[in-house]
Amino acid sequence: MTAGKKGPGGTPLVVVISGPSGVGKDTLIERMAQLGYEHHVAVTATTRPPRRGEVDGVHHHFVDVDEFKRMIDRGELLEWAMVYGNYYGVPRQQVRDALARGRHVILRVDVQGAARLRSLIPEALFLFVLPPSMEALREHLVARGVNSDADMENRLAAASAEIEQAGLYDCRIVNEEGQLDATAAKVKAIIDRESKRDPPRRIAV
Repeated sequence: MTAGKKGPGGTPLVVVISGPSGVGKDTLIERMAQLGYEHHVAVTATTRPPRRGEVDGVHHHFVDVDEFKRMIDRGELLEWAMVYGNYYGVPRQQVRDALARGRHVILRVDVQGAARLRSLIPEALFLFVLPPSMEALREHLVARGVNSDADMENRLAAASAEIEQAGLYDCRIVNEEGQLDATAAKVKAIIDRESKRDPPRRIAV
């Protein structure tokens, strides 16, 4: 499916957002919704257990490994990957339906998923969220409950490797401490600008 013609609000885009664990991707996207920005956040399927406060169908579709593999076999996932021992995937039909309604679709994926999406949807908009510092990232991981030294070091090492790939993205945004609304506004401005680009991005899913 190809996104429809450009309307008054611009061409509906697939916006791929990546960044290291603990950088605040989910918080940023949730704040964009609270501020009334028009977009659809794709609800990913995952085999990891829900974190405290997470709701099935809102934060993720929580499924077991067998069901996830059936989704792969049925071709229902636009892309999928294993991250920290759990499967994550983006339901294809959900993306198509949102684009057909003229809404931008935000996909939260890691750098592996972004690389696959770059080959599948080369004209998607790729954004990378950076921490203001590695120490700030460490503090966020501690607040999330990553207490073991080994797990912390693994995640920080993975973060460093991911940040090295930030140059492959269209835009990089630093999620400054205490500046969430400003960061959300920057992301919205980038999406607005790119959705009105001429010639438009051709989004086929």
